[in-house]
Amino acid sequence: MTVVESPETQAGTVVNWSAFPRLMKRARILLADDHPLTVIGLRGALASHHEVVGMAGDGRALLESALRLQPELIILEMTMPLLNGIDAAVEIKKGLPRVKLLFFTMHNSPAYLEAALKTGATGYVVKSATSDELLDAVNAVMNGHIYVSPSLSVERLERFTDTSRAAATLRLSERERETLQLIAEGRTEKEVAFMLDISVKTIGFHRENIKRKLGLHTTAQLTRYAVEQRLI
Repeated sequence: MTVVESPETQAGTVVNWSAFPRLMKRARILLADDHPLTVIGLRGALASHHEVVGMAGDGRALLESALRLQPELIILEMTMPLLNGIDAAVEIKKGLPRVKLLFFTMHNSPAYLEAALKTGATGYVVKSATSDELLDAVNAVMNGHIYVSPSLSVERLERFTDTSRAAATLRLSERERETLQLIAEGRTEKEVAFMLDISVKTIGFHRENIKRKLGLHTTAQLTRYAVEQRLI
């Protein structure tokens, strides 16, 4: 049984998608994950039911591929190099507002689920799921519903009022999260400035804002924080 939500139903309605036939129409799907074996596994699970139009190994490659291929559905990981899945999803939605987004991720915290739903995603499946659950999630999302893995049901989605580390990350601006991720990956300020097409001075400004918001003081602490939050 899987928690599924749609505009026509109340949050927390439980629908057994296995009782329904899967989509007859083949959806055009773009895959994004920095682990090649995961992408290969996803493609294998989906290929007989849908058309996999492309694969990307980092957030920036995902952006480029999404705008070029214009898929109907994107299945993406939250933690990817160069640009994380949350910020990539926000950018994709600006250019392709009708595209469906389904996160297939290692993160099983409600904080990350909430962040994903805020981007406009309508699917969230943890990587411990079976291939049948993934297909059910694709079916639900493509039919206009919200699918969430049973271990993270919408009924249990909390509103965060504390200062937990995951929630703190969500308070960073999009550009601050990009900067944090690149700094934590070991990029120099010049490299980060070039990649984000802004000045080195602006990068320094973002770095200090990040430290202030997270209550951290050194680049080493920022890197450790990013690792703990699986931003890299």
